[in-house]
Parts: sequence; C-alpha cells; structure tokens
Amino acid sequence: MSGYDVTRLDDLDKIPVAEGLEWRPVRRRFDVRAFGVNAYTVDHPGGHVVEEHDELGPGGAGGHEELYVVLRGHATFTIDGDTIEAPAGTLIFIRDPALKRVAIAEQADTAVLAVGGAAGKAYEVSPWEYTFASTPLLKAGRAKEAEAILLDGLAHHPGNPAILYNLACAEALAGEYASALVHLRTSIETDAKYAAFAKTDPDFDALRREPGFPA
Repeated sequence: MSGYDVTRLDDLDKIPVAEGLEWRPVRRRFDVRAFGVNAYTVDHPGGHVVEEHDELGPGGAGGHEELYVVLRGHATFTIDGDTIEAPAGTLIFIRDPALKRVAIAEQADTAVLAVGGAAGKAYEVSPWEYTFASTPLLKAGRAKEAEAILLDGLAHHPGNPAILYNLACAEALAGEYASALVHLRTSIETDAKYAAFAKTDPDFDALRREPGFPA
C-alpha cells in the first residue's frame, strides 16, 4: 500500500450544497484523519463559495480555527463585518471560531480550499460532513446507503440534531417509520428549528400519515 495519494480538484466528487455551490470532499477522498480539509467551487459570479457561518453552531460546527486558500478565481470575504478582496493565491486565517464568515465569488469557477481544526484538541470529523455526504444519496433514492453514513455520524456525535434529522429523512424514505419518528422527535427536542423544516420536507410525506408525527 502506497504512503501517498494524488488527485485533482476537478476529479473530486461534486456535491451541491446550495445554489451553484459545490462541496468537493477532500478529506473523505483521502481519508484524512489528522485535520479537516475540503474544497468548494461555485459556477457563477455572485454565488456563495463559503456559506455564512461561524464555528460555534450546534448543528455541525466544530469550534475550528480555519484557513481559507483561494485556489482560482476571485472571492470577496466578509469576516466580522470586514471586507477582504481575495484573488487567487490569497490565504485567510480565522483564529476565532465565533467570527461570522462568508465569501462571494467575483468570477465564475472560483474555488476555495478550507483547512480547519480545534486548537489543542485531537481532530474529529465534523457533524455536518456526514449530512453533506448523505444528501446526494437521498436525492438519488439510495436511502439505505445514506442511512449507513448518518448512523456512522451519530455514533461519533450522539444526539447531534442535524444528523438525527437527516437520519429520520433517510429512514422515512426507506419505510422505517418507527425509527424515523423517534429520531425526528429527538432532533426537534434538541433544536426546535427542525420542527419548521419538517413541516414542508417532502422526505416526510409518507411519515406524516403515521401516528406520533410531531404536531
């Protein structure tokens, strides 16, 4: 077995996470276990190449320090209200996990690499990665495969509401209604925002007919 691996950014999977924004799963591709690393691309100017977030949210953030590297194109970052022009070759390090950050592409086909980890702690895969990885499987009707990824995520992050919610989606689509109801209710009890999501989520169309579906 070789001690190294090589790929190209454009050969990585493209997983849509927002309008025009694609997640390129670098860490999962190489099975990196020492730090978090992923890339994001956007196909049009004006689109998000880094979604607005901080690293303290309960749904999947890991309290990470983050380094962003603009691989190609041009992005405009806004960090804690400060605007930073970031053409290709720019490196931006955000030490404080509480700072809000977002980046908008100024050119088509802009790509940004993100590297992160919690200072002073051993790395663990962030909860959001399991939900991102399961999304294309759910859309493709491969609910059992998505379920396996989310169960793995739940084993590493017990009680995480985002994983629980997406696991309920997978189970509902697989016809596993009893488990889906348990996991959906638990996600809502942990974070009430998931109640609003569940009201209109088509993944729960069949589950809504079941006794015990949250009001």
